[in-house]
Amino acid sequence: MENVTLSLYFNLTMFVNIGPYRYPAFALCLLLYGFIVCANLAIILVISREKSLHEPMYIFIACLSFNALYGSTGFFPRLLVDLASDHHLISRMACFTQIYFIYTYAANEMTTLSIMAYDRYVAVCHPLHYHAKMTAAKALALAALAWLFPAFILTVCIYLSASLPLCGNEIQKVFCANWNVVKLSCIPTLINNIVGMFLTITTAFVPLVYVLYTYTRIAKACWRRSAEFKVKVFQSCLSHVVTFVIFSITAFCDIALSRYNLEEMNPFVAVILSLEFVVIPPFLNPLVYGMKLPEVRRHILKML
Repeated sequence: MENVTLSLYFNLTMFVNIGPYRYPAFALCLLLYGFIVCANLAIILVISREKSLHEPMYIFIACLSFNALYGSTGFFPRLLVDLASDHHLISRMACFTQIYFIYTYAANEMTTLSIMAYDRYVAVCHPLHYHAKMTAAKALALAALAWLFPAFILTVCIYLSASLPLCGNEIQKVFCANWNVVKLSCIPTLINNIVGMFLTITTAFVPLVYVLYTYTRIAKACWRRSAEFKVKVFQSCLSHVVTFVIFSITAFCDIALSRYNLEEMNPFVAVILSLEFVVIPPFLNPLVYGMKLPEVRRHILKML
């Protein structure tokens, strides 16, 4: 029976460290999830209903909000169930499904933010050709590409992980993570490591480098322009920069945490760091775009 349990279920061990705080944590997470759903849904509805917002920049913002709903739905319901339960076993199928949701959410966020950087670059550096280069149809095609590529690579990555024979079932997190599963393998994982590295490079480091490159070009374009032009560019790019920095920091914390020995860390710090990238960006993104962009803010207030 023990061998069957090891092969069919994983045990999320970090819930033990929460102890008596899991009921306040349940209430807080339920409120967070409710806000994330309502706020991001409001932005999607406003952008889809208002024809004046059917422009590339707003289409990408709607994609970010949809991705926030997608990632939160793949994470929060299971987290709430585990917080309310005394047992934290998750089936292999549910575990790999959660990995797929969370990892595609993270990859989609990064690739979408890199496309948004391209949109800002064209708007600032090639304003006369902007409407020719960035049509609504092209924006939708780029957004689809930003989703399809991570989905394909992650399907391969998770298939390889699901095929591994495992010598344990304990995952030191409050949600399933691919690297934590791979570490349980009874056999060498060279192919998994190569595919995982390719995934990280193509969906994290390449978008990161590209965003830095585009903003370097934008800074050079603004260098000798008027103060009024610089202010307009700053206002246009600020929301994207804030979103990109927030997600990059939270994602880096999770990547660093997965390579660290959690037994040497304060358990509460470990739990908070592991939750940042699936909680903070979906929570803050609608606030950043809803409050900083006057067109979106005006239509949201009108709808309310």
